[in-house]
Amino acid sequence: MSVHVVVGKGPIGVATANLLAQQGHRVRLISRSGGPAEGSIEHVALDAGDAEQLSEASAGAVAIYNCAAPPYHRWVQDWPRLSAGLLGAAERTGAVLVLTGNLYAYGPVNAPMTEDLPLNARFRKGEARARVWRDALARHQEGRVRVVEARASDFIGPGVTAGGHLAERVVPKLLRGRPVQVLGDPDAAHSWTYAPDVARTLVRLAAEERAWGRAWHVPTAPPMSARQAVEEMCRIAGLAVPRVSALPWWALRAVGLVSPLVRELHEIRYQFDSPFVIDSSAYSEAFQEEPTPAGEALAKTVEWWQEKLAT
Repeated sequence: MSVHVVVGKGPIGVATANLLAQQGHRVRLISRSGGPAEGSIEHVALDAGDAEQLSEASAGAVAIYNCAAPPYHRWVQDWPRLSAGLLGAAERTGAVLVLTGNLYAYGPVNAPMTEDLPLNARFRKGEARARVWRDALARHQEGRVRVVEARASDFIGPGVTAGGHLAERVVPKLLRGRPVQVLGDPDAAHSWTYAPDVARTLVRLAAEERAWGRAWHVPTAPPMSARQAVEEMCRIAGLAVPRVSALPWWALRAVGLVSPLVRELHEIRYQFDSPFVIDSSAYSEAFQEEPTPAGEALAKTVEWWQEKLAT
């Protein structure tokens, strides 16, 4: 039984910690709030941007998984410190550093995204994510750390709430028979990555030395539009399909006057007005692991929301 450190207790951090515990490992789950122990999962309250504190909490760990991110509107200001803390802890302890990444760093592309694309983002949040990976890769190439990154598209699945574009703003409404508004074109092809698949990928990459020193795309089911996803969830729930329309960007601009988070969404408008598709075949071919089928992932999403809304 080995020790693993998971930073962040959002849906990906919790899923990763639970998976590791199920495999018989001891887990230290790092967050600012901490909490009581749950079986072999120990909750530790600290600031992961503090390399000294994180190093102490990671003593004896074989891997550190970063499943945390700064507040969305603070990425540019806060990612450098969090990244430095993670790299410092990995270097001091010798633990493998496994990063949870996304697709922002590529910037707009006109084809399915693969891991060999250049990191050409020309907007602030994309540049911030690209910098995190470049800094980590540079340390890896210098022999100072061992690092790998798992990149995913927008999350769906149990536990995904305000941070998901096909979650809190959509699923409760469709379950109540209300009209649904989504970002961008409701009929644009879009990739949705199932949260438990992210956790499974992070744990696998930590254990595979041949995976280190590069980024991998998390196994992700074939794309479907937001409208198709809503229709499928309604079919699963046995409900009539409500009206699905685009949330006007001008309305978001108005809300953005008082909401820093909403204000930031305009930078990623391209991800919803046009096809946004991930190609995860490299990982599937290398590790013989396929994504959870979309129907199953959406069924688990609906089931989780039904239980949440019933309590």
